[in-house]
Amino acid sequence: MDLAVKLAEGFTGIFQAGGENLMGLVTGILPTLLVLLTFVNALIAIIGEDRVTHFSQKMTKFRILRYTLLPVMSLFFLTNPMCYTMGRFLDEKEKPAFIDACFSFAHPITGIFPHGNAGELFVWTGISSGITALGYSVSPLAIRYFLAGIIIIFIRGMVTEFLTRMIMAKSETKKEVV
Repeated sequence: MDLAVKLAEGFTGIFQAGGENLMGLVTGILPTLLVLLTFVNALIAIIGEDRVTHFSQKMTKFRILRYTLLPVMSLFFLTNPMCYTMGRFLDEKEKPAFIDACFSFAHPITGIFPHGNAGELFVWTGISSGITALGYSVSPLAIRYFLAGIIIIFIRGMVTEFLTRMIMAKSETKKEVV
């Protein structure tokens, strides 16, 4: 009987801890997140969706922008998972690399712009709470993480594009033989 009580208390304790964590988020990061999302949506409305679309089409012509600035802007303005829709401006051979770049940048953006991928916010808050507990600012870590993320998404985009083109070329060669 004592074991059953301890199990029940432990089970309930999990949900109590989850509730405390939720209240911490409601009074902490969530108001910031909501204001930031509202700001980004207002900015898109002010700039105009057509202008954002035209600008994105221009950016896809250059690899360095296609795998750095476009994924960053997509995650910032459209957030996850809408950011992947920006791949519509790309050639079929470039789409997998763009998606890979967006996937890879979904976490590094969270430290500076938490609205970019709210699903990763729990990971970032876990990391940053350790830094804060030591008495340090999390801003330098967030900036370094952001910059390292941009370098990584460029490398991943280039490698994935190369592999995609190679696989597609092999596939087209096999079709021609048959």
